[in-house]
Amino acid sequence: MQEDKSYDILACLKDIEQSIIEINEFLPGERNFFAFQKDLKTRKAIERNIEIIGEAMDRILKAAPNFQITDSRKIVDTRNRIIHGYDSVSDDVIWLIVNRYLPILQEEVQRLLNS
Repeated sequence: MQEDKSYDILACLKDIEQSIIEINEFLPGERNFFAFQKDLKTRKAIERNIEIIGEAMDRILKAAPNFQITDSRKIVDTRNRIIHGYDSVSDDVIWLIVNRYLPILQEEVQRLLNS
């Protein structure tokens, strides 16, 4: 039986969307890097959701190698670094991802889900 790859992509996009929602819920409205650094539970929860985003993106790229999402390969690479190089992931990098790159990804995913 042949798999429906479009369904897999849709499921992955929904997983990415849900992980972004959770990240935004974990962080307070007024974002403070120093409070983030001190909050181990929030840092770990955000890292876990970034791992999920990276894994979902990896599955999308395996189903559709030319899928167009900004920095899709970097998203997967970030997931790999968090998992395999966990001791070399800095809070600064996670903070940058969440505040600069996640809003772009969220917009692209929402656009794809609504099309």
